[in-house]
Amino acid sequence: MSTPTHPAVARVLADLAAHGLHPEITWFDDAVTTAQRAAEALGVDVGQIANSLVFTLDEEPVLVLTSGAHRVDTDWLGAQLGGSIGRASRDVVKQATGQVIGGVAPVGHPQPVRTFVDTALNQYSDVWAAAGHPKTVFPTSYDQLVQVTGGTPTDVAPPEPAGAGGSEIRDD
Repeated sequence: MSTPTHPAVARVLADLAAHGLHPEITWFDDAVTTAQRAAEALGVDVGQIANSLVFTLDEEPVLVLTSGAHRVDTDWLGAQLGGSIGRASRDVVKQATGQVIGGVAPVGHPQPVRTFVDTALNQYSDVWAAAGHPKTVFPTSYDQLVQVTGGTPTDVAPPEPAGAGGSEIRDD
């Protein structure tokens, strides 16, 4: 049986190889377009899923790699970055990354996209990211995500006050 291929996945693999990384791509039978579905398919904690979310920061596309365990607080993050953040349209996502929503990888884009990496991912030794197609993921680490993307480690939501046992909000 042959290994599936796709041009966007090939670009991701080439970009990772340029950084000395050669992960095995996991292909699923069906698209895993949410963190919860990906975590269930892999048998890992939802927090280990690195969602690749494209936003606009003052109209420029930015990539936020966030833990699947929570949502990006766009108002808070925008204030931290000194601008206004909004959700990017499908067209902006495709133009900036060369990939479709649900399969956006941290790398393999036509040109570099300013990237912010959720510090919450640092608590896991292994994290999983999309590999350029909605049916694909690859294993990596927080440090590798920061390195290969040239990303800035960033909190993506305000810290919970000490002693607050807030509810977990997932981006799925």
